[in-house]
Amino acid sequence: MNLSLVSEYAGYILQGAGLTIVMAVGSIILGCILGTLLGLMRVSASKPLSFISGAYLQVFRGTPMLLQIMFIFFAIPQIYNMATGNFFNWRPEIAGVIALGMNSGAYIAEIIRSGIQGVDIGQTEAARALGLTHHKTMQLVILPQALRRVIPPLCNEFIVLLKDTSLVSGIGAKELMYRSRSMGVTTYDFVSFLVGAAIVYFCLTFILTQASAWIERRLAVSD
Repeated sequence: MNLSLVSEYAGYILQGAGLTIVMAVGSIILGCILGTLLGLMRVSASKPLSFISGAYLQVFRGTPMLLQIMFIFFAIPQIYNMATGNFFNWRPEIAGVIALGMNSGAYIAEIIRSGIQGVDIGQTEAARALGLTHHKTMQLVILPQALRRVIPPLCNEFIVLLKDTSLVSGIGAKELMYRSRSMGVTTYDFVSFLVGAAIVYFCLTFILTQASAWIERRLAVSD
């Protein structure tokens, strides 16, 4: 193992780490938007909305993430071409963010649902007794309390998502894993560059884990 060789190409590797972070942030934003909508649909009194949300969760939680990435990158352009006769192609980074965000949304939806259902039912009853509509009750009473409950698991989801960005290297996104693997091919030294990538992933997840623990302590103190 030759870590001095890794340090020689550190700039190239760290550019990939930067893209990994950008993709993870983009994915978690998309996941939070989708997850919040799906979570609200899950607890909705509307059976069609609840059914649609449940079906979405079953599909994205019941199939491998790598398959979803491949489907969005390869199959969606092909379906579009067959339907319209026009050709388009994704950038792998964009397809990766969309796939990761859609997958994450299925898990965040359950986090949001559990957060909402974890709020004491008396809060809803009191708000309705004061004349608030269901929409206002959810907006002003339930969601602010649920948000405090879901922040820690959302932090954990972001950590998982950061590591899952490595799967996007399979479609050619030049993130950390892709660059480490390509340097291993170029130098015939896979061990050094894979260990280097592992160190970078560990540092990133360690920082996020400590940040998550700090947030949890702050929330506990404010309780």
